[in-house]
Amino acid sequence: MTTTEMTQEVQHQAALDKYLEATPQLKEEIKDLSADDQCNQIQWAFEDEAESQGLQPWELSLKYTSTPEEFEAARLVLHKEAAEVLGVDWEEYCEMNNLVV
Repeated sequence: MTTTEMTQEVQHQAALDKYLEATPQLKEEIKDLSADDQCNQIQWAFEDEAESQGLQPWELSLKYTSTPEEFEAARLVLHKEAAEVLGVDWEEYCEMNNLVV
């Protein structure tokens, strides 16, 4: 399955799984929590990680589930779609979101 064939939900879950494997200290901290609480803690930590990298959570999901080249290309496509949906000029959108293209 390629990145483009994954649904956003499946892609996000795959990213969360990879993120958890890459952060063994988080895995250890949450091991005694209920399954629901573990899911919440992973999601919150993932969102914090995205923020610390200057990314939206969907961008970090994409980063964890694609090659660097795929990431940059898909990220720009999705940002362009967002700009169109919002009715914002591409250059203005880039400035608003600190995108360098």
